[in-house]
Amino acid sequence: MNRWNQLFFFVVEGLLRQTMNKRQFKDKVYSELAKITKSMANPHRMEIIELLSQGEFSVEQIADQISLTIANASQHLQVLKTAQLVEINRQGNFIFYRLSNGNVFKAWKSLRELGVERIAAIEKVVKEFRESKFDLEMVTIDQLIEKLASGKVTILDVRSESEFKQGHIANAISIPIEELSKRLKELPKRTEIVAYCRGPFCVYADEAVAMLTKAGYKATRLEEGFPDWKLQDLPIEVSMN
Repeated sequence: MNRWNQLFFFVVEGLLRQTMNKRQFKDKVYSELAKITKSMANPHRMEIIELLSQGEFSVEQIADQISLTIANASQHLQVLKTAQLVEINRQGNFIFYRLSNGNVFKAWKSLRELGVERIAAIEKVVKEFRESKFDLEMVTIDQLIEKLASGKVTILDVRSESEFKQGHIANAISIPIEELSKRLKELPKRTEIVAYCRGPFCVYADEAVAMLTKAGYKATRLEEGFPDWKLQDLPIEVSMN
């Protein structure tokens, strides 16, 4: 093999090695990204992400909220932890789970919005459920901001007390949905009540508006939830002791 042939094969071998390295690089990156999307590709894990966007919860609390056994909830949390979507916060003998950072909720929000926009079945299910059980009006975050400027709106947070304490819309009143029927008199009738909960798939706010309307209040629900409000850097408060 003469010098030119040697040079030719050397160049070809180098190019092939470079091509393989590029392929390996892409395969590795996309494989790692696929682990994240695979970890989210489960209805229970999606609901867990939505719940943890409200704050920190123990595995027992998560299991109760998602209607799972503790063992099953732990398995789902481990999948999310392996994908680095959630992390743990140890407080003495107790372990609490939380989202690893705000980008996890952003990813869930984008997926949620894409699903509602592109998958007709999702919109159909949501619409049929609300029309069959509730007859209510909804306002967006932008519309709520406009209403707040008028000073004639009372914001009602119907999530659990623990969620409210970890973060809520500024000046919101906390009355968990299971207590609302007994505490209606705490709310003024002279202003419109805007109820909110975890997000657009959470029905606590729907139940609250139905109850308030029946009792003679003017009530609407916020279409989005607290995490969506927080994501826009709008005023929030924390009530943790």
